[in-house]
Amino acid sequence: MPNPKVRVEPAETEAAAWHNRLGEPRVSGETIEAFFAWREKPENADAYRRVEKAWAQTGGLENDPDILGAVEAAMTRKGDGGKKERDRRRLFGLIAVCASVVLGVTAWTLLQDRNVYETSVGETRVVQLADGSSVRLDTASRMQVRFDGDRRLIDLEQGQALFTVAHDASRPFVVAAGTAQVTAVGTVFDVRRENGEVRVTLVSGAVDVVGDKRAPQRLVAGHQARVTAERVGARAVDVAAETSWTEGRIMFRDAPLKQAVAEVNRYLTDKIELDAPGLESESVSGVFRTGDRDAFVSAATAALDLKASAGKGGGVRLTAEK
Repeated sequence: MPNPKVRVEPAETEAAAWHNRLGEPRVSGETIEAFFAWREKPENADAYRRVEKAWAQTGGLENDPDILGAVEAAMTRKGDGGKKERDRRRLFGLIAVCASVVLGVTAWTLLQDRNVYETSVGETRVVQLADGSSVRLDTASRMQVRFDGDRRLIDLEQGQALFTVAHDASRPFVVAAGTAQVTAVGTVFDVRRENGEVRVTLVSGAVDVVGDKRAPQRLVAGHQARVTAERVGARAVDVAAETSWTEGRIMFRDAPLKQAVAEVNRYLTDKIELDAPGLESESVSGVFRTGDRDAFVSAATAALDLKASAGKGGGVRLTAEK
C-alpha cells in the first residue's frame, strides 16, 4: 500500500513552532511580542487554536512510549543499509501522519536540534554545529543550541564563547545572552556574559546587537558592544587582547589589579585572594597562560608592593607589604 501523503499548511507549521517556543521554561518579552504580531492574522490565530486543541487531546505525543520506542529502534537497528533507510522512511511517514493530527507539533519537537554544551573551570572546548558553524567555549561556560528551519539560536547561559558562523542568508544565527541578542549571517564574534553585563566583540563581518527593548545597533569589526539593563554602548577595542583566551592566554594592558585577579581566577579551582584595598586599582600589564596562577602571582608581587602567602584550601593570598 502506498505511503499516505500528508500536507501541513504553512500556518499550521508556524503555529506548531510557536506552541513549542512558548512552552519553553524561559520566554523573552520579544518572543511574546513577536507571537502576538504573528497571531494578528486570522488564519494564524485559527491555526494556533487548532494546535492547542490537538495538543490537549493527545496529551503530548512526543512522550508517547510507542513513538519514542520506534524512534530508538530506528536509530539503533543494524543490518542492510537499504532496509534500514526504508524503515526509517516508514517511521517518519508514521510520525508525519501523527503530525497531521497534532498539526506538526510532534514533528517539530523531534526534529529540533536541542543540545546543551558546557565547560568546567579551567576547561575550554570547540563545538562543531550541524550547520558548519563552530563555537569555542571558554572556562565555566554553558550554552544551549536550538536550530530550526527559520533560524539558528544559541542561548549563552553563562560564560564566554567565540562564534565562527557559517553563512546562510536564509537562516540568521542568533545568540541570546540575558537581555542581549546578537544576530549574524556569516561572521566571527565573541560574546561574554558576566555580572549583569554582556560584551560582544566583533572580529570580522557585521552583527546587530539588541538590548532589552532597544533598537538594533550595527557593530563593525574591531568594536565591542557593552549591553546592560540600562544601555547599549559601543567602542573600539584591541580584538587580540579580548580574544586571547582562544589561544590559552590572558592579556592585560593597564588593567586594574582587582580586575586582573578576577580574570585569572576564572581559570582556577584554587583561587587567588586579594586582600590589599589600597592596591586594587594599581595597573597590571602582561601576558599569562590561562591557569598559570604562579606566574601571575610572581609578576604581581615583583611589580607591586604585594606579598603572597597560603590562602584558603590550596589558594594563594595577596596582601600589601607593610
